[in-house]
Amino acid sequence: MLDKLRIVKQRYDEVSDLIIQPDIIMDQKRYVQLSKEYKDLGSVVEKGNEYQSLLNNIVEAKEIISDGSDAEMTEMAKMEMEEANTRIPQLEEEIKVLLIPKDPEDFKNAVVELRAGTGGDEASIFAGDLFRMYSKYCESKGWKVATVDYSEGTNGGFKEIQFEVNGADVYGTLKFEAGVHRVQRVPQTETQGRVHTSAATCMVFPEAEEFDVEINPKDVRIDFFCSSGPGGQSVNTTYSAVRLTHLPTGLVAQCQDQKSQHKNKEKAFKVLRSRLYDMELAKKNAEDALKRGSMVSSGDRSAKIRTYNYAQGRVTDHRIGLSLYDLPNILNGDIQRIIDELMMAENTEKLKSLSDGF
Repeated sequence: MLDKLRIVKQRYDEVSDLIIQPDIIMDQKRYVQLSKEYKDLGSVVEKGNEYQSLLNNIVEAKEIISDGSDAEMTEMAKMEMEEANTRIPQLEEEIKVLLIPKDPEDFKNAVVELRAGTGGDEASIFAGDLFRMYSKYCESKGWKVATVDYSEGTNGGFKEIQFEVNGADVYGTLKFEAGVHRVQRVPQTETQGRVHTSAATCMVFPEAEEFDVEINPKDVRIDFFCSSGPGGQSVNTTYSAVRLTHLPTGLVAQCQDQKSQHKNKEKAFKVLRSRLYDMELAKKNAEDALKRGSMVSSGDRSAKIRTYNYAQGRVTDHRIGLSLYDLPNILNGDIQRIIDELMMAENTEKLKSLSDGF
């Protein structure tokens, strides 16, 4: 443990010197990466200093107890040693978690896409329920949500909706939501009270910066059209909505949320960059998951990850076998408990692969 902490402290000092170098400050991509690393390493160094201090306290306490000439000092030393011995195992576990290699994507903003799946109108309504759930959750975290594009369902909800989420460590939190969400309930459109099963797919992309993905303008076809509202009617008569088609991959990104054509184009390019970036990231995540047999964030978007059962008031996450009988609050945005359990499961997997090094 001490050897690892010494290596971290050495790297922390190196990065501390690097981030004040003029050439690093001029290189935006490098500066952002090093600033994030500096922050992460700082957390480990802080815990490491506490760990070293406790070890020193134990050494000093043993010397006082061994001397035994002062009864009061000896008693205080025993108490201090007992406190240190209690705290050290907890601290070691905290340090192990902090030493887990950080995914550089985790601190990025995210683009989230919800699509109605099987279930017709009910699937669209459920996609709308999920959008409300995520909007409420993001609001509770102090994150900003901005709609990029949407297509409304005929009886409410959305056939699909894309939105950006900006804040601290957004992708690292929301990436666990990617996959197929299933709902079991009596639809609003059902007259005979039968329970239907419907589904919606959630996709979460890390928001790519311009320096993450370079797009050749010649590879993109740009189409302009009128923004449309409910029922397909035109929202305005100007061609402010923008659709981008990336010719080499066939990926499409569009935005009609803003009145300005320029702003829609800017947002659409942001989504396109994120989609291209996510394609490469998905390949890497699938390879990594295969190596360690991960069931938590494998990147498989066809995997059924969660069921929302209205009759039982139950939400079950199938990746970790977690069931919570608190469906109304969860659909109202209280999903932190589920995400915490998923994060813990992933960290446990990572710790297993690192355990031999401690």
